[in-house]
Amino acid sequence: QREPEDRYATADELRVQLKNAMKARAMVYAAVYDELESELGAAKAEEILKRAIYKRGLAIGQQFKRFGPRDIAGLREAFIAFVPDGGRVFQPEVRRCDAGGLDIKFHSCPLKEAWLEAGMTEAKVAKLCHIAGIVDNGTFEAAGFAFSADTWQPGDEGCCFLHVRPGG
Repeated sequence: QREPEDRYATADELRVQLKNAMKARAMVYAAVYDELESELGAAKAEEILKRAIYKRGLAIGQQFKRFGPRDIAGLREAFIAFVPDGGRVFQPEVRRCDAGGLDIKFHSCPLKEAWLEAGMTEAKVAKLCHIAGIVDNGTFEAAGFAFSADTWQPGDEGCCFLHVRPGG
């Protein structure tokens, strides 16, 4: 039993808890998708879940509006600072950052890990990655930027590859 002054989690324990919370979120996404699919079919399930996740991205993107539509360097700094645990969880790599755009490759993703650990097929994991990744569309579009992403596909290294461009 811990002494009262030791009741708080260590940084390593918090890191594990954070990753596990993200994995739990991944399993909620999968469960909601499965329920919607069984009632409405795959296409409608995907449409509804993407719409809801996109709306969450719109709310997240409000904090980045001050950078839109063209302050790519400012967006990079703010977004990388926003990635949980100093980036350790998603391991972002900035591959491009100039006036023409920002490209960020994520080398890890607890959502993808949770789905694979649960024994889901790679095809289903790829579909769920695409659905979950819509949060980024909402985030960057709400901030005033153009956005596209290459979400994970079977055989890919890492996870999502984000492409942010100056907005119109």
